Amino acid sequence: MGNILTVKDLHVHYGMIEAIKGISFEVEEGSIVALIGANGAGKTTSLHAISGLIAASEGSIALKGEDITKKPAHRIVTMGMAHVPEGRRVFQQLTVLDNLKMGAFTRKDKAEINDTLERVYTHFPRLKERRKQIAGTLSGGEQQMLAMGRALMSHPSILLMDEPSMGLSPIFVNEIFAIIEEVKKQGTTVLLVEQNAKKALSIADKAYVLETGTIALSGKASDLINNESIKKAYLGE
Repeated sequence: MGNILTVKDLHVHYGMIEAIKGISFEVEEGSIVALIGANGAGKTTSLHAISGLIAASEGSIALKGEDITKKPAHRIVTMGMAHVPEGRRVFQQLTVLDNLKMGAFTRKDKAEINDTLERVYTHFPRLKERRKQIAGTLSGGEQQMLAMGRALMSHPSILLMDEPSMGLSPIFVNEIFAIIEEVKKQGTTVLLVEQNAKKALSIADKAYVLETGTIALSGKASDLINNESIKKAYLGE
């Protein structure tokens, strides 16, 4: 399998501050890649630059071999990338079903959309049960599931996830991570930003450790989970 995503020498500035200082990494098709690191390391900024929400100051980003560095976010979605932002931004006033349909806005084929909807319901039976419920009345864990389900409705080749476990109970965290693994098994590549390093490394194939806008370490997730400096800094061991 080749790389679905290639980031080369990426720099991102917020005004005078350089938040990302020339990072390079690859995401192989069909894998789960985790970006871990402390708060403020630049994990979310990296995802925002990749999905076109903020502009890169230097460097290049390629999706399936095509340069997307200067493409607007809505064009990147149509090329097969979906982004589940931090904080589960669902449409609070809409029903669960209407939220899911919003995820398919770039697609035209009704039959294919219904097919994807059924697949999303297979991943998230709870969303099917609550499809007529107003999204704002769901629990935090259910809203996270809805945000993931909505992203999957665009039938992405690669799913970017920002802090999916944030603020969730341990039971929901386990459930969300099991679903991420399931999504990978069904052929969707996942780039995961996660504060819970232990959980992220337990399901990832490869991982990159970000420290103040640079990549400090990278390798197979199974190696990094046993790395002494990682254990001390991120796994609380």
